[in-house]
Amino acid sequence: MFDLLLLAPVGSILALGFAAYLAIFILRQPQGNERMCEIAQAVRIGAKAYLKRQYIGVSLFFAVVFIILLLLAFNKYLPIFVPFAFLTGGFFSGLSGFIGMAIATRASNRTAFGASKSLNSGLRIAFSSGAVMGLTVVGLGLLYISLGYYFLDWYYTSNPLAAGGNKIVAIVSVMLCFGMGASSQALFARVGGGIFTKAADVGADLVGKVEAGIPEDDPRNPAVIADNVGDNVGDVAGMGADLFESYVGSIVATCALGVAAGLGVVGITVPMALAAVGIIASIVGTFFVRAKEDATQAVLLAAIRRGILISAFIIVVAARFLIKFALGVEYMGLYWAILSGLLAGIFIGFSTEFFTSARYSPTRNLSDQSLTGPATVIIGGLALGMISTVIPVIVVGAAIIASFYLAGGAESFNAGIYGVGIAAVGMLSTLGITLATDAYGPVADNAGGNAEMAGLSPEVRKRTDALDSLGNTTAATGKGFAIGSAALTALALIAAYQQELVSQGKIVDLSLLNPRILVGLFIGGMLPFLFCALTMSAVGRAAGKIVVEVRRQFQEIKGLMEGTAKADYRRCVNIATKAAQGEMILPSLLAIVAPILTGILLGVDAQIGLLTGATVCGFVLATMMANSGGAWDNAKKYIEEGHMGGKGSFAHKAAVVGDTVGDPFKDTSGPSLNILIKLMSMVSIVFAAFVAKNALFK
Repeated sequence: MFDLLLLAPVGSILALGFAAYLAIFILRQPQGNERMCEIAQAVRIGAKAYLKRQYIGVSLFFAVVFIILLLLAFNKYLPIFVPFAFLTGGFFSGLSGFIGMAIATRASNRTAFGASKSLNSGLRIAFSSGAVMGLTVVGLGLLYISLGYYFLDWYYTSNPLAAGGNKIVAIVSVMLCFGMGASSQALFARVGGGIFTKAADVGADLVGKVEAGIPEDDPRNPAVIADNVGDNVGDVAGMGADLFESYVGSIVATCALGVAAGLGVVGITVPMALAAVGIIASIVGTFFVRAKEDATQAVLLAAIRRGILISAFIIVVAARFLIKFALGVEYMGLYWAILSGLLAGIFIGFSTEFFTSARYSPTRNLSDQSLTGPATVIIGGLALGMISTVIPVIVVGAAIIASFYLAGGAESFNAGIYGVGIAAVGMLSTLGITLATDAYGPVADNAGGNAEMAGLSPEVRKRTDALDSLGNTTAATGKGFAIGSAALTALALIAAYQQELVSQGKIVDLSLLNPRILVGLFIGGMLPFLFCALTMSAVGRAAGKIVVEVRRQFQEIKGLMEGTAKADYRRCVNIATKAAQGEMILPSLLAIVAPILTGILLGVDAQIGLLTGATVCGFVLATMMANSGGAWDNAKKYIEEGHMGGKGSFAHKAAVVGDTVGDPFKDTSGPSLNILIKLMSMVSIVFAAFVAKNALFK
C-alpha cells in the first residue's frame, strides 16, 4: 500500500521546484531603462543591508536561547534534539523570508515595465513574485517537518531506549518544538520589519505629501527609498517568516493531537499529506490567475479569486479520498472538519474584502468622512475596524464548534481537538496561493515608486496604482486569513500544551472558578494591548526621527525641492534600520518571558489561562487593526483616483493622516499579534517540564 507520508517530501520538492521556475520567469522579463534599474538596485542594497543587521542581532538571541535549551536538555527537562530544532526552525523561517525578499526586489522594476504595456502584464510579474514567496514558504515548511520526522523516526528506531518505550510519542514531543525557533525568528522579522517600513512610510507621507505637497514616491523625498526598502523587509521578508511559522505550527500541533487521540502514525500522516495536496492545489490555482491584456482592476480581482477558489475546490475533492484512504469511512467526520476550516478561511476573506475594498460602502463611506477632516476619518476608521470583527469571530467560532463535534468531540475530547487542528491545516492548505495574493502587493507598491522616480508616463503610474490598490485588498484578505488560522492553531497548541502536562503526570484544573485561571485570563487579555502599545510607540518614535531628517534635508539641501539636487536617501535608510533594530527587542522578548514568568509565579493553571486570554483578545484586536488600516489606506487611494477633490485636496490630506495611523495598525502591530499568541504557546510547550517542576503553585 502506498505510504501517504511520502507525499510530504514530494509536495515540498514540487513547491520549491515550481518556485524556482517562476523565479526564472521573472528574471527573464525586461528590467526597463537604466534609471529604473538604478532605483531597484538601491532598494535591493538597502533591503539586504537591513536584513544582514537583523540576522546578526537575532543570531545573538538564538545563541543565548540555544545555550539555555541545551542546559535544560542536559538536565533531562527536554529531549536533546530540541535546541537543534530551535536553531533549524529559525534558520528556515529566516531563509523563506530572505528568498521572497530577493525575488521581490528584482520584480519591482520588471513589474513597472510590464505595466507600461498593460495592467495584466504588470499583474503577471507581480503575482509570480508573490507565488515564489508563497510556494517557498510551504515548500521549506513541509520539507523541514518531513525531514525532521524521518530523522527522528530513524533515530528512535535505532535507539528504542531513548524513546522511553513509545517511539511515536517521543517523535511528536520533539516535533512540537519545531515551531518555537520559527516563531521567534518570525516575531523579530515582523516587528523589526514592521517598525522599519511604517516609520519610513509615515515619515515620507507626513512631510512629503502633507507638508511639502509633493506626490507619493517623488524622488525629491529623502525617505522614498527607505519606504520602498521597508515594503520588502516588512511586508515580504517579515510576512514570509510569519506565515512559515503559522504553517509549521498548525501541522506539528495537529500531529501531536493526532497521536494523543490514539491514531498513531496515521495521526501524523493526515495533516502532512493534506499540506502536500494543498501545495499541488496551489500550483494548479496559479495557472488560472490570468486575464486579457486590456483587463480592468475588477477583472484582475476576479482572476485572483478564481485561482484561490479552484485551489480550494481541489482540496475539497482530494481531502475526501485522503481521509477515506488513510483512516476509513468511520473517520469521515475529519473530512467535514477540513471543509469547515477551508470555508472559514474563504468567508473571512470575503468579509475582509467587504470592509477594506473601495468597491464597497464601508471604505467609500470612510472616504466621505475625510471631507470634514482627519478627526472624523480616524473615528470612522476605528469604528469600521471594530464592527468588522463580528463576522470573523462568528465564523471562527462556528468552525471550532463544527470541527470539534464533526471529528467526534462528543465521544472523545482528544478526537474533537484533533478535528480543530485539522481544520487549521485545512485553512492553511492553500497557503501557497493565498500568500501569493498577499505578497504581490508590496511588489506592486514598489513598482509604482519605481515608475514615479524614473519619470515614466502617468498612464504607467495609474496602472501600478490600480495594482497597488488591488494589492491592498488582497493583502488585507491575506491578513484576515492569517488571523483566522492563528486562532485555530493557537487553540490546537493550547490543547497540545495541556496534553504535554498530562503526559508528565500534572493535573490541571481548568475550571473558571479557579482564581489562578481567572488571573491568567486577565493577564493574557492584557498582553496583546501591551504588545501593540510597545510596537506602535516604536513606530511613532522611529517615524519622528525620519520626519526630522526629511525636514532637515528639505531646508538644508539647496535645489532639492526644485529637482536640481539629489536627496540623501542612505541617511533615512540608516535611521530606520537603527531604530527598528533597537525597538524590536522589548516587544519580542515579551512573548517569551511572559508565559514562563506567569507559569513559575502562578502555576501552569494560570499559564493556560494566559494563553487562552491572549488568543481571544489577540484574535479580535488583530482583526480590528488589520481592517481599520486596510480601509484607511484604500480610502486614501479612492480619493487619489479623483473623488472628493483628488490628490492635494483637503479631503486627501485628511485621508493621508488616517492612512498614517493605519500603517502601523495593519503592517506592524496587527499581523505581529498572530505570532505573539502562537509563540507564547510554543514557549509554554518547550518549557513545560521546567515550569511544572519549579512553579511556586503546584
